[in-house]
Amino acid sequence: MKTFEKVFLILLVAFWCAIPGSGKSQTFTDYHGFKCLEFKFEGHDAKIVFPEKAEEQRHWIWRARFWGHEPQTEIALLNKGFHVVYVDAADYRGNGEAVGLWNRFYGYLIKNYQLNSKAVLEGMSRGGLYIYNWGSENTGKVACIYADAPVCDLRSWPGGKGKGKGAPEEWTEHLKAYNITEETVNQFRGMPIYNCVKLAQAHVPVLHVCGAADDVVPIEENTYVLEKNFKEAGGDIRVIVKEGIGHHPHSLKDPAPIVRFILTNTNPSLMDSPLPDEAMMDINFRSGMDNSRISFEKNKKGRVAFLGGSITYNAGWRTMVCDYLEKRFPGTSFEFINAGIPSMGSAPGAMRFSTDVLSKGQIDLLFMEAAVNDETNGMTPDHLLRGMEGIIYQGLKSNPFMDIVMMQFVDQGKMADYNNGIIPVVIEQHEKVAGYYSVNSINLAKEVNNRILNGEFTWRDDFRDLHPSPFGQELYFRTIKSLLENRWKGPLSAEPVAKILPAQTLDPYSYINGHYERLSNAKMGKGWKITKNWKPSDQAGTREGFVNLPVLETSLPGAVLKLNFNGKAIGVLVTSGPDAGILEFSIDGSDFKKADQFTEWSTGLHLPWLIVLDDELKDGGHQLTLRMLAEKNPKSTGTSCRIHQFAVN
Repeated sequence: MKTFEKVFLILLVAFWCAIPGSGKSQTFTDYHGFKCLEFKFEGHDAKIVFPEKAEEQRHWIWRARFWGHEPQTEIALLNKGFHVVYVDAADYRGNGEAVGLWNRFYGYLIKNYQLNSKAVLEGMSRGGLYIYNWGSENTGKVACIYADAPVCDLRSWPGGKGKGKGAPEEWTEHLKAYNITEETVNQFRGMPIYNCVKLAQAHVPVLHVCGAADDVVPIEENTYVLEKNFKEAGGDIRVIVKEGIGHHPHSLKDPAPIVRFILTNTNPSLMDSPLPDEAMMDINFRSGMDNSRISFEKNKKGRVAFLGGSITYNAGWRTMVCDYLEKRFPGTSFEFINAGIPSMGSAPGAMRFSTDVLSKGQIDLLFMEAAVNDETNGMTPDHLLRGMEGIIYQGLKSNPFMDIVMMQFVDQGKMADYNNGIIPVVIEQHEKVAGYYSVNSINLAKEVNNRILNGEFTWRDDFRDLHPSPFGQELYFRTIKSLLENRWKGPLSAEPVAKILPAQTLDPYSYINGHYERLSNAKMGKGWKITKNWKPSDQAGTREGFVNLPVLETSLPGAVLKLNFNGKAIGVLVTSGPDAGILEFSIDGSDFKKADQFTEWSTGLHLPWLIVLDDELKDGGHQLTLRMLAEKNPKSTGTSCRIHQFAVN
C-alpha cells in the first residue's frame, strides 16, 4: 500500500469516529488480506471491507447473512476493486424491520463512503429473505442479485410444509417476525416467490446457485417457483444447479461464473478474457490417429464402427460424426457400423464384439462408449475394467492399425460424484484401460458438468436427460470433432504404424476372448425348449434385435440345463421382462448361487441383460448347471427365463 493511501485510511478512521450512528467501538481486522472495518451501526454489528484500490465506479456487494461463509466470490470481487459490506439483522429474519435497518445502512454507506448507488445483493440460505424483501422495495438501488440456495417461501423453510425438513423453532419466530399465523401464511405475499415480480419488472438480473439434493431449502419449492414467477413477469434469471449437492456447501469452488455474472451487470471492463471453448473440453490425447486418416485420405475407403448403448444406437452424435467424415474426406467410400444396443455396457460389449463388429471386416476407426450403462447396470469395478479391456484388446488384436476413441457420456450420478470431489468409478476404470493401451478418450461427463457449473446451460432445460436433447447431441459431436481435428492436423504420415499389444493385460480375467456360445451346445432337461422365433405375448416393450429370434426358454420351476464350456468366465444373455424369474447356478458341482433376472426396467420392458455368473475361473473345461427356481422377485409376474446367448471368456 502506498504512503498516501495509508495516510488516507488513518484520516478516515478519525472521520468515522465522528460519524453519527457509527458507534464508538471501531477496529480494523484482516479479511483474507484486506482491511476490514468492524463497528456498530444502531447497535448492530457492521463491517466494511476495502479493496486495495477501489474500482472507478465504486461498486460493492452486500452480504445479507452468514458473514465469512464461502467467501470466494467476495475475495474475487475485492481483487477487482469492489467493497464488501454487512450489517447483522439476524433477529429481524428479513422482515419489515430488517428492511428499515437496511434502508438506513444503505443511506449511511452512500453518504459516508460514496459507494455506487446500486448494490450487488448476496443472499445465502435465509439471506434470500433479506435481499428479495429489501430489493423489491428498492429496485432502483439494485445492480443485480446473487442468491445461493435461498429461502424463497417461508412455508418451505422454516415451515417444513413440503419436502423440506423445516425448523419448528425458527418457524415460530418467523411467524412472529412477519406478524402472520399458520392460518394466514397462505395469503401472505411478503416473501421472495411473490415480491420477486417487482425486481423482474424493473429488469434486475438474478443468478441463483443451488444444490439439486437440497433437503433443507428444496429447489423445487423455492428457486424453481421463484424462477417461474420471475420469468413470467419478464425478468432475466439464471439458475446453476449442482447435482448431488445438498444445502451445503454454498457457492462454487471456482466462483468465476458468479463473478462474471456480477461484473457483466456492473463493470464489464473488469472481466477476464473468456476461456476458449476447447479449454472446457476434457480430452485425453494419448496417440496419433493417422492410421485411419491414411485409409480415408489415401486409400479412399474406411470402415467405422460405433459400439455402445442406446446413446450410440439412437440418431444424434453418431450420425453427425458420419456426416462429418463424409464431408472431410470427399470421395471416400465409407461403411458405418451401428453396433449400439440399448442397455448394453462394456461387459456385454466384450462378449458380443466379435459377432457384432469384428465379423463385419477390418475396422479402421472405432468409437466406444459404455460409461452410462456400466454405471446404471450396477457392474462391479472389476467388471468395468475387464469388459473395457476385453473390447480394446480384441480390437487391436484383430487390427493393430485400428484407431480407437473412447467416450464417457454424462448422467446425473457422474455429475454428483464430480461435485462431491469424487472421480466416478466407471470413468476411473475405463481410463485405466485407455491409459494402458494409449487410447484417446473424451470425458464428456466432466465437460458437461463443468459447463453447467460455468452457467453455460442447464441440465433441466437444455441437456434434459442422459439421452441428450439435440442440444446435448451437438455438444457431444463438437467435442468429438475437436479431438479428430486435433489428431488429423499437420502432414500425413507416409505409412500406418502398428500398435503393439502389451505382454500382459491389466487384469488376468479381462474378457479378451469374450464370445457367444451356441444355444444348441446346452443339454436341456425337462421344461427347457428352444423357441425359434420368440416374441412376447404381453404388452411390454422390446428391444430391436431381440425378438423373432431363437431363445432357450423355460417357465417351469425346477427345470435344469447343463452347458460344457472352456474358459475363465461364463454368463447368460437373457431377455429380462415382467415375468423374469430367479435362476440358481452351479459351476463344476459347486454350491448353488442365485441370480435374479428381474431389473428395475423389467416391469414394462423385455430388455437384453447380461448376467455374469462367474468370471474368475481357472482356464480350461467347466460345466455350468442352471436351474429355475419357484421363488421370484416380488415385482415379477412369473418364473420365466429366456436365454439369447451363453457368454464365455
